[in-house]
Amino acid sequence: MTPPLIATLGELRSSGHVHRGVKTEIRQNLIERLSAGEPSLPGIVGFDETVIPEVERALLAGHDIVLLGERGQGKTRLIRTLVGLLDEWTPVIAGCEINDHPYAPSCVRCRALVNTDGELTPVAWKHRSERYGEKLATPDTSVGDLIGDVDPIKVAQGRTLGDPETIHYGLVPRTNRGIIAVNELPDLAERIQVALLNVLEERDIQVRGYQLRLPLDLLLVASANPEDYTNRGRIITPLKDRFGAEVRTHYPLELADELALVAQEAAVLWTDTAHAAPVVPAHLLEVVGRFARNVRDAPQVDQRSGVSARFAIAAVETLAASAVRRAAITGESLAVARIADLPCVIPASRGKVEFDDADEGREFEVLEHLLRRAIAETYRARLAGLDLRPLQDKFDNGLTVASGDTVSADDLLAQLGPVPVLSALLERLEPDGIGEGPAAVGIAAAVLEFAMEGLHLNKRLAKDTDGARTVYGS
Repeated sequence: MTPPLIATLGELRSSGHVHRGVKTEIRQNLIERLSAGEPSLPGIVGFDETVIPEVERALLAGHDIVLLGERGQGKTRLIRTLVGLLDEWTPVIAGCEINDHPYAPSCVRCRALVNTDGELTPVAWKHRSERYGEKLATPDTSVGDLIGDVDPIKVAQGRTLGDPETIHYGLVPRTNRGIIAVNELPDLAERIQVALLNVLEERDIQVRGYQLRLPLDLLLVASANPEDYTNRGRIITPLKDRFGAEVRTHYPLELADELALVAQEAAVLWTDTAHAAPVVPAHLLEVVGRFARNVRDAPQVDQRSGVSARFAIAAVETLAASAVRRAAITGESLAVARIADLPCVIPASRGKVEFDDADEGREFEVLEHLLRRAIAETYRARLAGLDLRPLQDKFDNGLTVASGDTVSADDLLAQLGPVPVLSALLERLEPDGIGEGPAAVGIAAAVLEFAMEGLHLNKRLAKDTDGARTVYGS
């Protein structure tokens, strides 16, 4: 991330640099990515055929954008990814508060500087990561926060109130020549929305009556919840009309997208070298993904609030943490999650779901049912047609197997003994491989425990749970 060595306006002109507006810059960089077959917004999962094409068209058209979607649909993540479409480095007049381009100074200070220093005007370089501003709209947000206000300190230094240099710029002008994001736009008071309207309509700003013709060059992207946007009536109509594009986001449409999102976002890797990263087997990731989708579709859940993608992400992180806790208790060198860890997901997830009034008090019961259903669906999807009679016969002959927080993978496998269908279970449940050493032992225990739970849900095994201990038997 080394900036160019150009340090003056004269050197910049000699280099052949061409000044482009922000929207032109984004458009041309987007076209280059599309032509090269590269993803325009890398890291965004599940929007390839729906949201991303709409965003691309809006950017190519040079439109400001409002993203509509329920919580946890990736709106903010998508907005922040737009920064990658800016040039890596852009020149600014050194010391300018509003990032004036050396070819087109607009503030009083920079115009005077260019008139005085000419080709020797000092040039600095801004990285694209510094050209992004974000504001969470709250009812107490002021015009000064977004646009600017008179700075009493500058007045006290001797400047007159009529001097434009007495102004302290807000977030919007300080993000000039960049991308400005306003999250939860409906929560802005109407008078603040009027100030944004002037930015969108005239591309200039006014502060306490100052007629400042500062031609702002920026892309404005806002987010809103559809319920707020359409029903609460808190976005003034003229402001809605000024956004060139309205794009609806959604939760992952396919299970594969849900799993890819969880695998990408769940923080289950340790940053210290003293402990190996916990392992969450693929079949348990699928259970969590199906669980999240079941909760999202459940009639008991308030559909207006939605179920955030963070629900599944937090569930996987909790699952991994439970495995780490068991490994610490039992002395295992590697933590591998098992079915025994899944019940801990329910209390950790309960606060992320809004239930209808009629189902208040039944939250735990509803989530427990939906989790069992997710396990059963994964069992059918992964193990349909597989003959598990060799495992079933062990229990029919009187075997009982205990699992839980104090039972290690080695202990679980020792209770079961040789299981002829183990290789088939591993092939069905973990097709990408199981590694070797402690990882292989842990995953072998995980798939066998999953098979036992599936047999129980299909009423072929009994199960007795007492706190942290679970016993399977005939």
